[in-house]
Order: sequence, then structure tokens, then C-alpha cells
Amino acid sequence: MEITGFHSLNDLFAQLGLDADDAAIEAFLEHHHLSGQQHLSEAPFWSEGQRRFLEEAFLNDSDWCEAVDELDTLLRH
Repeated sequence: MEITGFHSLNDLFAQLGLDADDAAIEAFLEHHHLSGQQHLSEAPFWSEGQRRFLEEAFLNDSDWCEAVDELDTLLRH
């Protein structure tokens, strides 16, 4: 059975226009972090388009929410 509406972290990176292979994602996570109560979309390392996509995915409870939440969590470690 196929789950509709599910996007992986790799899919999210591709959607954001970033390298989406596992090694590139690991490197991104090593070099980027969120602090305290900083919202994911407010991080200084996003372009305007990336920031808007992340904000809208969260606000609209889109099918990207799980991947966006996962990225948020990973950037806080």
C-alpha cells in the first residue's frame, strides 16, 4: 500500500533546491543549527524562497509538515 502525502527528508532537500543525497544532508546538518526558540523558517541560512516554503508548509499543515518537523528537530541537536 502506498502512503500518499508523505515526503522524506531527501524529498524536502530536493524541494528546497539543495543537494538531497544522504551525505549532503549530513554535511548540511553538521554546519547549520537552530538556537533556542528560533523558528525553522527564520534561520539566516535560508533564501527568501526557501524560507517562504518552510513557513507555508508549517502554517498550511501541508503534506510536507512531517519532513519539515524532522528537519527542525535535526537542526536542534
